[in-house]
Amino acid sequence: MVQRLRVRYAKRGRLRFTSHRDISRAVERAVRRADIPVAYSAGFSPHPKISYAGAAPTGVASEAEYLEIGVNRPCDPHRVRADLDASLPPGLDVLDVVEARDSGLADRLEGSAWELRLPGVDPEVAAKAVEAFVTADRVEVERLTKKGLRRFDAREAVLSLAVQEGAARAAGQEPDWPCVILRMVVRHATPAVRPDDVLTGLRLVAGFAPLSPPEVTRLAQGPLDATGEPADPFDFDRVGGNR
Repeated sequence: MVQRLRVRYAKRGRLRFTSHRDISRAVERAVRRADIPVAYSAGFSPHPKISYAGAAPTGVASEAEYLEIGVNRPCDPHRVRADLDASLPPGLDVLDVVEARDSGLADRLEGSAWELRLPGVDPEVAAKAVEAFVTADRVEVERLTKKGLRRFDAREAVLSLAVQEGAARAAGQEPDWPCVILRMVVRHATPAVRPDDVLTGLRLVAGFAPLSPPEVTRLAQGPLDATGEPADPFDFDRVGGNR
């Protein structure tokens, strides 16, 4: 392997319901179709050197998913972006490709910004629930994980949570059907605090329980800057300097 390429891609529309395993298969097919000289692991069953960092849950859209491809000859990142994007199905869209400067991509993904669209919700009710959540010292929720039922504090990892200003409308709904937008920034932790955990917390502290499922989109993920917002994790690779 002579080069590592970092890829930012979006998961949009119906592709948000695609599992991570199926996305991995689609990426591997696209890499072959685009004739990207991917490197392979050694051993009896070689695998392409493609790794993923901070993948969003199934059912969640995202504008900031990341993967890394090892290649066995130097490639132009701009050409790889165009060729890989053309080879992926609509809804998996390549947004940026850079050459890796170090091995620390996963460590840079310190937090995520999320948008939740909640159809049929009264904005005043949502605002009161948000206030109850952000002023709470702890909000303990339970979730079934691979290690069994876990109980953890969903409040500590939430750096900001607010109702967005302005009217919104859910996809496929009538123009006068209300739709509240929540925006939150969540620090990556163990166990991970997901948007559905925050919704569970809102229900526990304020009885906030929307009747329709939310439309969830990850807007960004990266190192947390001085304002508590996720910055671009590729900035280091572009300038080749230290954070």
